[in-house]
Amino acid sequence: MIQFDEKQVTQGVLDRFAGTRDARLREVLGAATIHLHNFIREVRPTEKEWATAIQFLTDVGQWCDDIRQEYILLSDVLGVSMLVDALAHDHTETSTDSTLLGPFYVEGAVEFPQLANLAEGRAGTPLFSELTVRNSAGEPIANAEVDVWHSDAEGLYDVQHAEFGGKPSMRGKFHTDEQGRLRYWSIMPSAYPIPHDGPVGRLLKATGRSPWRPAHVHFKISAPGYASLVTQLYQTGGMYLDSDAVLGVKHSLVVDFPQHGPGAAPDGRQMDGNWYTLNFDFTLSRA
Repeated sequence: MIQFDEKQVTQGVLDRFAGTRDARLREVLGAATIHLHNFIREVRPTEKEWATAIQFLTDVGQWCDDIRQEYILLSDVLGVSMLVDALAHDHTETSTDSTLLGPFYVEGAVEFPQLANLAEGRAGTPLFSELTVRNSAGEPIANAEVDVWHSDAEGLYDVQHAEFGGKPSMRGKFHTDEQGRLRYWSIMPSAYPIPHDGPVGRLLKATGRSPWRPAHVHFKISAPGYASLVTQLYQTGGMYLDSDAVLGVKHSLVVDFPQHGPGAAPDGRQMDGNWYTLNFDFTLSRA
């Protein structure tokens, strides 16, 4: 009978995974085992510390529900989400930089027509967005599907507002026109702290890290024949750009949101107070 000591136990686990029929699963489990065992050998946790680690992961799972995904949050603050994104989009064809999907994306968003207002009835400074979706040759992509979502003026998403009763706000799906354009109204998003009342928040507090994210707008864009794009746009000069809790900011995604005074908006609407515009060309790479 083999006695599994510090040197032999890793190979013992690998031998037991050797019969895994799925080659990719066998590869992933083997690599995970080797790295985890080497990590344990390096930091040499006490039994109490290992029990604390297990309890932390248990707490992370128990904080997950239909609205809150604490494991995505943990992946984000550890930089794993951005690393996976970087490796998945390591291509040479020109395209807009991708970044995190985030924990507040909702499948099956309500579809809106062009020039609709995603924040109808919500308090905040109006924002008019005029966007274009193109391919790497600069040609417009008609009928591209564009999901949009962002926080409100208080830094909260619709799913965080209990009084919404499931009604979406500052969230919607559009399709580009024949010129690849998308124009719609909403309100300016605000910087906000990621949810930090749970185990991930305790981790941030214990390590002296800020939970804040800079103000941004999320986009998920897809079209037949092209790779889907998940990205965010951040306001130039915004707070927390250099200390984003989830490391999601990229220089190319920091853009101007020009402010305007009373007057006519691009769609002819007369504005009585201050308002902002967002103009951006997205580029999709071939699938």
